[in-house]
Amino acid sequence: MSNATTATSQASALTVGFIGLGAMGTPMVRHLIAAGHGVRALVRRPQAQAGALALGAQPCATPAEVARGAAVVFTNVTSSEDVRAVLLGEHGVIEGAAPGTICIDHSTISPIVTREIAARLAERGIEALDCPVSGGTAGAEAASLTIMVGGKAELLERVRPLLALLGKTITHIGGNGAGQVAKLCNQIAQVVNIEGIAEAMRFAQAQQVDSGRVLQAMATGMAGSRMLDLMGPKMVAHDFAAGIEARLHDKDFGLAADIARQLGLELPAMQATSRQLGMLMEKGWGKDDTSSLLRVLEG
Repeated sequence: MSNATTATSQASALTVGFIGLGAMGTPMVRHLIAAGHGVRALVRRPQAQAGALALGAQPCATPAEVARGAAVVFTNVTSSEDVRAVLLGEHGVIEGAAPGTICIDHSTISPIVTREIAARLAERGIEALDCPVSGGTAGAEAASLTIMVGGKAELLERVRPLLALLGKTITHIGGNGAGQVAKLCNQIAQVVNIEGIAEAMRFAQAQQVDSGRVLQAMATGMAGSRMLDLMGPKMVAHDFAAGIEARLHDKDFGLAADIARQLGLELPAMQATSRQLGMLMEKGWGKDDTSSLLRVLEG
């Protein structure tokens, strides 16, 4: 029986691999283990082994080791090259995975690189789904992530029970790379919105008007949005502790900007917001919340 068939027929008791035990990955692994799945997790530093064992995961030294015996391998790392390295590089997943293994990438990376990786894996009979997520660490903790899926629809149905342990909304967008396109669209709309909120708060400040009262009025009008509800109070309180680290939005905007240039697209709001994110990074606030865009405006 192939790994993919096992993923279909025994979804209640799988061995899965997980690469990326960070702020998002750790709660995701916790949900998988709580549902009865065995998790083989990449642990590169000896001091991190205790954390993996505390979660109930089996620590592995290389991505290839993670993939051995796993029906599904999840990745959740930072950049396109990180994903390429753990899946295709030396001692990568491709060296340990059996034909029929399904790779699910929750990272936000280039859709172009995603398609290249999927094609390389397919040469070995390994399947791939790009499944970037929205919802941040709070969504990962609550298993309420929005998951955008690129790849074969039938593959999604095989692993849907696993993804349902991590998120509430799972949408098939199209072929390989389409999930990444959807995530970058999400990031463009989201961060341009955050910049708009920051500019509104700065406009109120400059006229000595209570920004908290302005926020209350905006929240019940046509400017109301989930981002306003999240970012507005942080800006009013000048609480810039990270919910979503600005460096991650800056990375995603860099990806989107590169692709827009390749396509010859003119996206003026995105480009202006990208410049503001760049200034935020230059000031050393990359690990603070993206609501720090207000601080950029305050000079």
